[in-house]
Formats: sequence, structure tokens, C-alpha cells
Amino acid sequence: MPTTRETILTALHARLSELPATALRGDVMPERVPPDGLLILRDGDPGEPEVTLSPLAYHYQHRAEIEAVVQGTDRDATLDNLCASVGTAIAADRTLGGFCDWIEAEAPRPVDLPVEGAISLKAGAISVVLHFTSTSPLT
Repeated sequence: MPTTRETILTALHARLSELPATALRGDVMPERVPPDGLLILRDGDPGEPEVTLSPLAYHYQHRAEIEAVVQGTDRDATLDNLCASVGTAIAADRTLGGFCDWIEAEAPRPVDLPVEGAISLKAGAISVVLHFTSTSPLT
């Protein structure tokens, strides 16, 4: 049985997979960026939970990251549209089907990635905060 954390990350990846861009999880950057863009979900850091007793519960604000990558002549607009589509997908269901308490994305940090002999890539790192509660740090 998957942990709460894994269930939430899987649900987030499934939500991203519904977008036109190719969505990967934890993979390395492929040699080619698809025309609709690329999203790579990084599992991130669960951080230190707040703990309540009676009943014992661990309240996390897990920080995952989505790398949005585009390539082409209109990279700025394409990246902006891709990041906006991620925001729309997250806003459509802030609990990821009831698996987490709340999900919130932060503004993307843009990065230009030069590629030797090709049109450079434009990327944005989108931090996503996943709020959830678990009965153990290992579940």
C-alpha cells in the first residue's frame, strides 16, 4: 500500500499528465523537448512536520517542484502558457481528489538554458506546497 506522500505525488503527476505537455516524474531531461513543452515533477522535500498528540498526527507542508521546459522561437509566451496551464490544473482540484488537504503553487522561477548548436531552452521551476496529514512519518 503506498504512503500518503506517494499517493499525493502520484495524483499530482496524474493531474499534470492531463495537460498537452509531456509530464514525467523524477526523470532526467530528454534530448528533445516536445513541441507542447515538458513538465518534470520532482518529489521534493517533506520538511519537518508539525506534530499533534492524541491522536498522534504529523502535519506536513511538503515542497515538490515542477520543472516546466519549452523550446522554440516564442519561448517566453510558450513557457508562460505552460505555467498558466499548470496553475489552472492545480486550481481545478486543490485536494487532488481528497488525497491532500490543500495544494498551492508558487510563481515560477525562470531559467534560460543554453543548448550548443540549437535554440536555447526556457525553463521555469514551479514550487508546489502539498499540505497533508499522516499518522507516521513513514506512511
